Formats: sequence, C-alpha cells, structure tokens
Amino acid sequence: MTGGGPLSNLPPLSPEEARHELAVRAAVDAALAEQGGWLSLEQYLRIVLYAPGLGYYSAGSIKLGREGDFVTAPELGALYGRALARQCAQLLALTDGSILELGAGTGALAMTLLPALQALGQLPQRYEILEVSADLQSRQRARLAALPAPLRERVHWIARPPEALRGVCLANEVADALPFHRFVVGEQGYLERGVTHGADGTLVEADRPAGAELSAQIQRIAQGLGAPGTSAAPDSSAAPDSTATPWERGYTSEICLLLPAWLRSISAPLVCGALLLIDYGLARHEYYHVQRTHGTLRCHFRHRAHEDVLLHPGLQDITAWVDFTRVAEAGAEAGLELAGYCTQAAFLLANGIEQDVADAQDVAQRTRLAAEARRLLLPGEMGEIFKVMALTRGLSGTVLRSFAYQDLRRTL
Repeated sequence: MTGGGPLSNLPPLSPEEARHELAVRAAVDAALAEQGGWLSLEQYLRIVLYAPGLGYYSAGSIKLGREGDFVTAPELGALYGRALARQCAQLLALTDGSILELGAGTGALAMTLLPALQALGQLPQRYEILEVSADLQSRQRARLAALPAPLRERVHWIARPPEALRGVCLANEVADALPFHRFVVGEQGYLERGVTHGADGTLVEADRPAGAELSAQIQRIAQGLGAPGTSAAPDSSAAPDSTATPWERGYTSEICLLLPAWLRSISAPLVCGALLLIDYGLARHEYYHVQRTHGTLRCHFRHRAHEDVLLHPGLQDITAWVDFTRVAEAGAEAGLELAGYCTQAAFLLANGIEQDVADAQDVAQRTRLAAEARRLLLPGEMGEIFKVMALTRGLSGTVLRSFAYQDLRRTL
C-alpha cells in the first residue's frame, strides 16, 4: 500500500460515513463493557477491521485506488500482474493446477493475470478467489465480468479454503492486515497497548502489563536478537535471562500472534505447489532493530498515512509490516519449504518487467510504463519496502525463476 501526507484538512465525513462510524464506535463500547473497560489492540482491530457489516474490510466502502485510502501494486497498471504471471506459469506447468487468490481487492490482479497466462499458454484449471468482504466480492464480480468468456468461466468465488490445491496460492498484501498486538518496553517488564475510555468518554490508548503468552513471545524475539545478558547461539548451555532486552524503555513495536495459525490454515490444502506472499515487511533483525523505536504500525485514510488507530473507527485501514522471519518459521512448522525471499524489485526484474517496458508500442506508452515501473522498482517507492516469499510443498529441488536476481533467505 502507498499513502502519505498530513491529517490536517481532511475532507469531512459524509452523513453515511458518520453514521457508520457511530455504529462501529457502539460496537467498541459494547466490547469494552464486556471486557471490563479495556481491549487489547488486537481485540480492537478485530472489531474495527473485521466485525461483520461494520469492520473496514467487511463493510461497503471504496478502499482501494484513487477514490479510496491506498493503492496496491496491481492497481498501478498491468506490469506487476504480467511479471507475476510468468512465475505462476512456471508453477502451473509443474503442477497442472489452479490459482487461489486470497483477498482479491478490486479484482485488478486477476484481471491482468488471466489474460497474461493465456498469452503464455498456461491457464490455470480454475482461478479461485477467497474473499471475506461481500462488498469487495461484488466489485470483483462486476470487474471480472468484462473478461472474455473462456477466462471468466475459470473464476470461482469460494467461502473457505479448498480441500486440496495443486498450483499457486497468492497472498498479495494480506498478512499485513491480520490483527496484531502492540507492546511497549516498560520499566519493570513488557506492557501491552490497548484501548479504553478517557475521562470524557472518548476512546484513548492505554497500556497494561503484558500477559504471559505475549511476554514469552516478545522475550523469544529479544533473545534471538542477542539481548544483553543472553546468548543467541543455539547450542549455548547457559539459561538466558528472561528479563533481558536489547531495547530501551519506551520502545514500541508489534507482533502478530495470529500469523502461524493463519498460515497453517491457508497452506493446509496445498498438495503440490507454492504459496507466494507479497507484502511490505522485514526480516526480524531489521523489524525489531533498536533504532526502530516506534514500530511499523500504519493507518491509511484518504491516502494519508498516520499512526492514530482511533481515528474514524471502521473507516480507515490499520496495518503493521510483516515479520518475514516469523512467516518462514511458521512455514517450516506447517511443513513447507522456504524456496525464496527477495525484494519486490528483484522479483519483478527476474520476471521480465524491463522487457515489458521495452516492448511498448510507442513513445507515449513507453513513457507511461516507465513511470509505472519506477513506482514498482525504486527503493523510495515500492521496490525495497515490499518483499516476496515463496513457500512450497511437493516441489523439492525446484528453482523458482523469481529469485534468479536475488535470494535473501540467509538474512532471515
């Protein structure tokens, strides 16, 4: 996702948006009453992002594109989808299978992938879309209705993961949207950030001592980073200090405890093929670097990126970057092989994006495609922030074309 700009001079909410915000706020208030007046950030996110008919991802609103809150890579144009199609074609040739896309957004990626795969002579048996938002599913159906009948007939919407999948599972900007916990390093231990009512009844952030499970997960990360008084060596016989931390007091970051279970559930049907995760994120040692003192939490509203999770509940996107080391660990636990990890720029270059620009029919088209490619490739845009990870099953020894330019597995 891309976005930026100050929150000053935001356009006013429409009457419908204002009513929706009040309804979401009422749901948060009810949950606070049930939970004794405090919700963890993860509990709050479950409501404002996913509550049926209320949450940002489940209620009807324009979220993506120029009229929404952020723009994803597939919506910039066709270059991204054409490059991804080449990797999908390799996997489909090996498996003679299908594609499952998780959270298809506006349908932009499917709209590009299917014609590109047809041109490569490697169409999937089926193109399945697992979408939790009824509103987005409706938008996807309308958009993909414009596909030629032979392609449109391959598209199917499903309510749950299939029993078995051979081929490719695509998770483009999905993992970052999972509800997550936020922690703070306190004077005498770890604190968990949450939401409560202020004196005037408004929602405010408040910290409480982190529970045992969350504290243990945080300390595991701290020990892996080589916290003072610990040893990161796997064969060390000395017991690590359970209170040592590499971070200063006040250090704030995020951890997604749901990620391993989520990855197990989406990868369980994969009999033979690959799970491709594309998201903004970092390896753990970068994610939890001592200088990254305020974490990676980002909210997106009207193309402004900010950190106020309490602004317009239910009307803004709230995400955190992905800890790709955690993804790799979860993949190993789920019986998947880590087949590659690289930046989006390296992924796109390995899959022919430069040739797509060079093949433009005229100067005007080449200029437009070059501008699109810059946003996808440059470090200051999407090129370095976004990463691509491939987790495979049943393809041991297969070299995926996407990692011919770069493979950062050793950094995890």
